[in-house]
Amino acid sequence: MSIVINNSKNVFLLQTVSNSYAFGIDDQGLVRHLYWGKRIETVEDFEMPVLTEVSTNDPVYEITPEEFPVYGSLRYKEHCLKVTFADGTREVVYEYVGYQIEKTEAYDELILELKDQYYALKIELHYKVYEKYDLMERFVVLHNESNEAMEVEQLQSGQFHIPYEDLNFTNVHGHWGAEQQRFVQKVSYGKILIENRRGISSHNHNPYFILDKDATETSGDVYFGALRRTGNFSGVVEQTPYGETLVQLGLNAHDFCLKLQAGETFTSPAIICGYSNSGFETMSHNLHNFAKDFILRAGLRPVLYNSWEATEFGVTCEEQKKLAKRAQELGAELFVVDDGWFGERNGIENGLGDWYVNEEKFPNGIDELIKEVKSLGLLFGIWVEPEMVNPPTKLYAEHPDWIYHFDTRESDTSRGQYVLDMTKVEVQNFVYQMLDDLLSYHEIDYIKWDANRPISQTNLHKDIWYRHIEAVYDIVKKLKEKHPNVLFEACASGGGRIDYGILGIFDDFWTSDNTDAYDRLTVQDSYSYIYPIKAMRAWVTDCPNFISNRVISMKFRFHSAMMGTLGIGCNILKFTEEDSNLSKEMIALYKKIRPIIQEGDFYRLQNTSENDYHLYEYTKEAEGLVFAFLPQTKIGHRKVTVKLRGLKKEAVYSVILETKEIKKSGAYLMQHGFDLCLTGDYASTLIQFKEIERR
Repeated sequence: MSIVINNSKNVFLLQTVSNSYAFGIDDQGLVRHLYWGKRIETVEDFEMPVLTEVSTNDPVYEITPEEFPVYGSLRYKEHCLKVTFADGTREVVYEYVGYQIEKTEAYDELILELKDQYYALKIELHYKVYEKYDLMERFVVLHNESNEAMEVEQLQSGQFHIPYEDLNFTNVHGHWGAEQQRFVQKVSYGKILIENRRGISSHNHNPYFILDKDATETSGDVYFGALRRTGNFSGVVEQTPYGETLVQLGLNAHDFCLKLQAGETFTSPAIICGYSNSGFETMSHNLHNFAKDFILRAGLRPVLYNSWEATEFGVTCEEQKKLAKRAQELGAELFVVDDGWFGERNGIENGLGDWYVNEEKFPNGIDELIKEVKSLGLLFGIWVEPEMVNPPTKLYAEHPDWIYHFDTRESDTSRGQYVLDMTKVEVQNFVYQMLDDLLSYHEIDYIKWDANRPISQTNLHKDIWYRHIEAVYDIVKKLKEKHPNVLFEACASGGGRIDYGILGIFDDFWTSDNTDAYDRLTVQDSYSYIYPIKAMRAWVTDCPNFISNRVISMKFRFHSAMMGTLGIGCNILKFTEEDSNLSKEMIALYKKIRPIIQEGDFYRLQNTSENDYHLYEYTKEAEGLVFAFLPQTKIGHRKVTVKLRGLKKEAVYSVILETKEIKKSGAYLMQHGFDLCLTGDYASTLIQFKEIERR
């Protein structure tokens, strides 16, 4: 049983394969957290501690580890819910009503029912238990059962209690071209706040938390949670004076107010959360496997060619045909036309919103190109930025009220564009119809959906930060119902929409506009802690790189991009014969090993050398591979000992090191390992191995 209840004590125990999570209802009706950690078998062991005040300045509410603290009474700590009722009361006082249990094939769900003692507000705390993945999913449902509106000013999806101090907190920081820069900081007294206020999720921080007690990849306590929400979020980590660390994660209260009308229900974003007592690797595997099994679309992702860096806005039908033919010769499976195919789009200042095919660039329409691409046996994809409009366009001239704006203020342009008010039904209908027409009248297999600026002038409705993203979700869901074979890529000025909210609604993530193969190792490493490799789109592009001005060998560039779902973004019409031959070889190799990379288990291997090696392992069933990178050889030319993980101790494996084969047991390869020595700058290699016998 994954949900065990002691009704006499009002204690709830949620069980996964390795872990337990416990909470209960005390004699005051408070929902109190009791435990989160390694599995405890019996619910009868849990007791409800008696709480006493430290002093009148440390009331019981401050000391109590509450599952869902609300605003009001003698609470001065962070709260998950703040509501203003119709009569102006700004305090929630709940009482416990009961619980329900629902069972499905995938999970068991506990629903805890609370209600305000005076007002007709019902609060449901939901806990889905994914037993075999050692994961839970938490969210909150609010029901306004009154005849008057209520205003929800704060809603966090859950509070977590971790029974340690001096933990390490991990997240990412960054900006355009430098997304997913992992950082670790010590949690002490004071609060750590991560958030986004721009309307997208993740250039600056990402909506998740990782807290560890000096963990490594394979050892130590790790607590984690990822929010299933794109857009504005906030997370707070606080070490309390009472010997524990608290975490909250949910909607950002900045400029937010949700008016919950009479009879309405609102569901918070969910948090996928878990605990590992065996380090970061277990955390990553549990999240990756959950995403692959429950969130992501089945099937392998195609090798993509994107024309942006070859042509930028200078798109023409004939040039795209040449690129498509060359891409097919190299082994690509999907050809994507990026920005510049529509309207008067010759730069960033015009075109967005006028989604008709540019007749000068495509005098016979875009179907001429699509027909050519299809004749080559390739899938066809196209770039769009549906949430935006440029001021000079016909769309803006006809509908100036369709953007976020104040009548008495000049609206901001950023990158020469406004943001369409996606909370308006007529705007939603326009965006859906435009995309549906594209997909219905043209043989399009792939949509790259971009968003290149933050939201501003958010009119009088403080819930637009939530409703805008819901509109995007709903449009894509509706399109995928009608066009089930079309793949969607989430791109937002690079990696601005990497989160578990959009994952599964979209199929691929564009992780950064920075395509420098060395920089991408950092981006991809940070990404891998939480997000599945199968959704990580990566390109091979030209050198010198447009951001770093760095020149890197073609082989290194391919190996870096092959760590995810492979894409090519070079001007392949300028390839030398050597470039072409290597590209054909690498793309063919990727197709063979793609099931291991996209569907296998991923490992961040330890670097045992003074040299700056980067080592990544992938395994699937009896096969596996390692990507090894050495950006620069240091004095001494130190080798590295590669110790594999995830093998069967008793099995014998064949390991191919360049032209050399070694045969060793799984135990030997994991404990002793094998030596590898790369030399030079931007050196890399791919090592393949497979199980050949059992002893």
